[in-house]
Amino acid sequence: MAVPALALLHPGGTFSWTEWTLYPDFLIGWALFGAAYFLLIGPLRHRFPGSAPVANWRIGSFAAGLAVMLLALQGPLHELSDYFLFSAHMVQHLLLILIMPPLLLAGIPDWMLRPVVRIRGVGSLARLLTFPLVAFALNNAIFGIWHFPGPYDLMMRNHDVHVAMHLMIMVSGVIMWWPVMSPLPELPRIAPPLQMLYLFVLGIPMMVAAALITFSSTELYTFYVEAPRIFPLSPLDDQRLGGLVMWVPGALVLWIAITAVYFRWTQREVREDDEWMRDRIRPTRSGLVIAAPPYPER
Repeated sequence: MAVPALALLHPGGTFSWTEWTLYPDFLIGWALFGAAYFLLIGPLRHRFPGSAPVANWRIGSFAAGLAVMLLALQGPLHELSDYFLFSAHMVQHLLLILIMPPLLLAGIPDWMLRPVVRIRGVGSLARLLTFPLVAFALNNAIFGIWHFPGPYDLMMRNHDVHVAMHLMIMVSGVIMWWPVMSPLPELPRIAPPLQMLYLFVLGIPMMVAAALITFSSTELYTFYVEAPRIFPLSPLDDQRLGGLVMWVPGALVLWIAITAVYFRWTQREVREDDEWMRDRIRPTRSGLVIAAPPYPER
């Protein structure tokens, strides 16, 4: 049976920007996840063949990913998205799909994952899931299906389904970013030009969904139609704002990633050219002698 949104309000039925409601079921899983990482890079690191100390920037990146997860799934943003505003839910989803996964991946050293992919069957499955076409299709399929009105309304009215949805979009978000951010040579990143193309194409289905939501003339999600209005924002305006959140900031994050890939690629090319020139040009009494063809082979 459909449950009115008003009946799903947290105790008190009000919203506060300063009140942090914490949920033990999330906090336990979040704390265990973070503790496992810090144990593996600390006291347990010597058990991994080929392990090395983890750079501070990697630790900071992983900690930032944990912080984004906490901010998205607890506190004011969680309350807004779960009880009041569709647009807040879109902010939450973008954090979990576009911001948190690359931060976590940047923080994980290769030696931590290598024993896992060497387990029989795991490596083959990982190679399949992180293949760019599969990663692209999986993430967009999961994101798209959960934003159809029927599944979305079911998810909003059933806590267990809601938790499953969040787990699905977080896992698929990590897989989506893998071809660009892979920390493991056994499951390598694609070439930089392909990374830029992949990131560009990746945003197209999300932009299409965002446009459909933004330009809809009717409310698509009955849960938010029934939700209390705590801001001077109608359900339809809230829905359109959510579509714009998905559209503009979502595209901006992907374009920033494309820019970062481009500069990382060109800087590597310049560095390789400089190293090649230093290795092959030597001074003599009569001048400089080039000891190899004038350009390195690519």
